[in-house]
Amino acid sequence: MLDAHQLNIFLAAAETLSFTQAAQLLHMSQPSVSQHIKSLEQHFDTPLFERTGRRLQLSDAGEALLPLAREMVNQSVRIEEEMASLDGEVFGHLKVGCSTTPGKYVLPQLLARFHNQYPMVKVTCEVAPQAKSIDNLCEGQVHFALSSHSHRQSCTDAEFRLFMKDPVMLIAPQDHPWAKREDIAPEELYKANFILREEESGTFATVREALDSVNISIHDLNTLLTLGNSEAISLAVQEGLGVGFVSNIVVAGMRQPDIAVIPIRGVSICRDIYIGRYVGRPATVAQAAFWKTIENLQPEAICGPGSETLVFV
Repeated sequence: MLDAHQLNIFLAAAETLSFTQAAQLLHMSQPSVSQHIKSLEQHFDTPLFERTGRRLQLSDAGEALLPLAREMVNQSVRIEEEMASLDGEVFGHLKVGCSTTPGKYVLPQLLARFHNQYPMVKVTCEVAPQAKSIDNLCEGQVHFALSSHSHRQSCTDAEFRLFMKDPVMLIAPQDHPWAKREDIAPEELYKANFILREEESGTFATVREALDSVNISIHDLNTLLTLGNSEAISLAVQEGLGVGFVSNIVVAGMRQPDIAVIPIRGVSICRDIYIGRYVGRPATVAQAAFWKTIENLQPEAICGPGSETLVFV
C-alpha cells in the first residue's frame, strides 16, 4: 500500500530536484530521502528520477506521479487536520505565498492576529516573485497568496478579493532640492536620477500606470539603478544615490530624518493588494478559519500624499 509520507518525500524531491534540499526541507538526512525514493521506485518498478551527472530531473513516470502524489498527500493532510479538529480545536498547516514587501510588512500583522485566535495552526510563508507565488497558488502548492493583481481570468482554481490599498511614495534624500518643495510637476521627474524596482514587480507596474496617466513614461526616466526590493531602494536613497518609488509600508518603517516624501502634482500612486485562496479542492478547517479571518478584517490605507500606513481595525 502506498505511504503518504513517502509520497511527501517524493514531492519535496520533485519540487527541488535535489535530494539534499528535500532532506533540509523535511528535516531528514539525505540518505534517508534517497532510501524512501528508492523504495517508491521499487514499488512502481520504474525509475522516478533521471540522474545525469549531478543533475536530477523527473522521469516520465515521475512526471505522471507528481499530480497524483500531490493530491494524495493533500488529502492525507486534510484527513489528519479534520480528525484533529473534532474536539473543537483548530489544527493544521497553512502555506501562504507572497512577494517581498507583503511578506515582511503585511503578513506579520495578519498572521499575529490569526495565531492569537488559532495557536495550534502552523503557517509557512513562502516568499517568491509575485508571478511564482501566483503560479504556486494556481497549482495548489500554496493555500493563499498576496498579489498586486487579481488573476481571476488566468487562475480558475483560485478566488481573489481586494485586501488592502498600498500607497506608493516618491522619496528623496533630505538634502535633495525637491525636499524643500511642497510638490513637483510630473515633467520634473525627467531631471532626476532614479533607483527603480525590476519591471516584473508590482510596484513598477503600479508606478508605470500612474505616470502614464499624466503622459510620463517610466522608461524615459534616468534609471541609475534597478534593485530587487524596496528596502534596498530606500537605503540607496538614504545614501544620496537618487530618488525612488517605494511602498508607504516601507516608508513608515524608515528613519524619517533621512528621507523626504515628494508629492507629485496631480498624481496619486496606489497599489491594490489582493489575497487569493486555492479552491481546487475543499478547504480544511484551518484554511476555512484563515479565510474567515480575512473576511472579518478591515485593513485600511488611504492613497495619496500624507497617507498613513496599514492598520487592521
